[in-house]
Amino acid sequence: MAERQGNGRKNDPQRTQEDILAVATEEFSTHGLAGARVDAIAERTRTSKRMIYYYFGSKEGLYLAVLERSYRRIRTLEADLELANLPPEKALRTLIETTFDHDEANPDFVRLVSIENIHHAAHMLRSEAIRDLNVSVIQMIEAIIARGLADGTFRRKADPIDVHMLISAFCFFRVSNRYTFGTIFRRDLSEKTTIERHRTMIADAVISYLKSAEDEPTSA
Repeated sequence: MAERQGNGRKNDPQRTQEDILAVATEEFSTHGLAGARVDAIAERTRTSKRMIYYYFGSKEGLYLAVLERSYRRIRTLEADLELANLPPEKALRTLIETTFDHDEANPDFVRLVSIENIHHAAHMLRSEAIRDLNVSVIQMIEAIIARGLADGTFRRKADPIDVHMLISAFCFFRVSNRYTFGTIFRRDLSEKTTIERHRTMIADAVISYLKSAEDEPTSA
């Protein structure tokens, strides 16, 4: 039987760590690394700073664990799609729509990545886990493109990292720049019909690019 802590909660280390990471995700994405308070995370999770440091080592260690958890969640979501069982065009469209929906539903993820870019990815550089996690999506896109080239669905042998960047850029920008873009152009990017139009547009754009012929070299 699980032991109870002094606050009456059962001592379940895995659940406690998950609770801490969930609350820390909101704290770091809202206030940044410098502005986030471990005291606030401890209070909201009914734990203590001492326990948080026991699990994660330091504030920076907790922040890095939050980043790793965020990337692990989206990569797990992609893996669960079983795209190898779908025709190439359908597989790619499904991956794009999943990325779009994930970013739309997880603005905390977008803010965390933006914060880490402010820090020049200094904390990510310490994480082999993040590098390893993100290999999978490139391999997934590479396999889809290869299948599409083999069966004639696609004509362009595109760099899978370029394709991933193209997908990520549009999906990410919509969330990261929602308020500035919306203010400047007086357009609500959270409006349902706009979301659906953009969701279709990015998938159509990427698929059209892969279906187009390779650029011909310019003659002198």
